Amino acid sequence: MRLNIRTLNAIAALVTSTSLLAAPSLAVAAPGEAGHKHETTAIGEPAKATAKTRTVQVEMGDNFYEPDTITVKAGETVRFVVKNTGEFLHEFNIGTAAMHAAHQKEMAMMVEHGMLSTTGMDEKKMNMDHSQMPGMGHSMKHDDPNSVLVEPGQTKELTWKFTKQTTLEFACNMPGHYESGMVGKVNFQR
Repeated sequence: MRLNIRTLNAIAALVTSTSLLAAPSLAVAAPGEAGHKHETTAIGEPAKATAKTRTVQVEMGDNFYEPDTITVKAGETVRFVVKNTGEFLHEFNIGTAAMHAAHQKEMAMMVEHGMLSTTGMDEKKMNMDHSQMPGMGHSMKHDDPNSVLVEPGQTKELTWKFTKQTTLEFACNMPGHYESGMVGKVNFQR
């Protein structure tokens, strides 16, 4: 099911306003570390594009991925070329459902602080030191190796080595997007 842009905006606004109230804890970097960091070794590792075994083209639109399922092999390195054909800022993030839940809280905080909007990123705010801001105590950057933010009309790449078979999905964690169905499955081939 694809939702129209007005519905998606309304959902994003509602989820942002309610999730910010219920997001007291964030999984972020310790003071002095750059960005927010997630432990990704359980799901794989970043790789160089030259190490790829194949390239997968991914289209992100407003509330969908095409393809919505990607099949990989344990040990395979995949270069993802991710194009945003929608009107909103979207994310391609490889992780577990629990990792996405934690990351959604961080993304909501980035929206609240003006670093991200529905259509783009404020590079100046993304690169400033947020450690002195009330409730922060750390820097906030979107620099996880398993994720790319892609503005409307743009294309970015992510190369990932799937080191072992595990339950994974790829998702957009912008407020309201995951909840409205912007999530896909990663299947492991036996």
